[in-house]
Amino acid sequence: MNDLYLQLAVAALIGIGAGYLGSFMVLKRMSLVGDALSHVALPGIALALIWNLNPFFGAFTALFLATVGVWILERKTELPSETLVGIFFTLSLAVGLLLTPEPELLEALFGDVSSVNSSDLFITVIAVATIIITTSLISRGLIMGILSKDMAKSMNISVNKTNLIFMILISLVVALGLKVAGTLLMGSLVIIPAAAAKNVSTSISRYVFIAASFGALASIGGMLATGFLPIPPGPSIVLAGGIIFLATLALTPRQ
Repeated sequence: MNDLYLQLAVAALIGIGAGYLGSFMVLKRMSLVGDALSHVALPGIALALIWNLNPFFGAFTALFLATVGVWILERKTELPSETLVGIFFTLSLAVGLLLTPEPELLEALFGDVSSVNSSDLFITVIAVATIIITTSLISRGLIMGILSKDMAKSMNISVNKTNLIFMILISLVVALGLKVAGTLLMGSLVIIPAAAAKNVSTSISRYVFIAASFGALASIGGMLATGFLPIPPGPSIVLAGGIIFLATLALTPRQ
């Protein structure tokens, strides 16, 4: 497959998964969690580079362990998840900066989509399909947890387990997107398309679809822009998402 088409396919799929999950994150007021989690991946990336492994697996392992750790500590302490994520974020960022080999540090922080290959595309297809299918299965529990935790419990919906699964899915999409946007910018790719979709949506089903579409559009637009502008793909994709967000504000002045 042509390198450009391969990069566009990977970026578009990640944009779809990020926008789709981001729509629920915005509804749950978890916008900053995605940004914090992306930094947690840095130690995993560093170890994967040291051991000559695919950075995705190192990143997802670190994110998975941090997610489960936050979930357990939240149940055993009175600290809110935002505080625990912040603790993991700062510690992981410090450890990651110390461990990451200097030549690969910029790639880890800002991404390098030119390094994707056919195996990355295969992993991305499987992971994004898993994200969409699993989220659709737990979406009822997510929505009920947002509306009323007591009502969710009365309907035999385990809000804690649903939130754990959702956080693991966020970890998965963040790990996928690190080659495209890096640890510093991946959180923006999760949130900006979803925020833009919220400006122009009138129902949840429409909102989720538009968020995924905006994620793909930002990723493809940002990738194509790098052919005309001397900027890296990661920042370009985030800027494309920002342009979409500003356009939705212009189209909906009532917001």
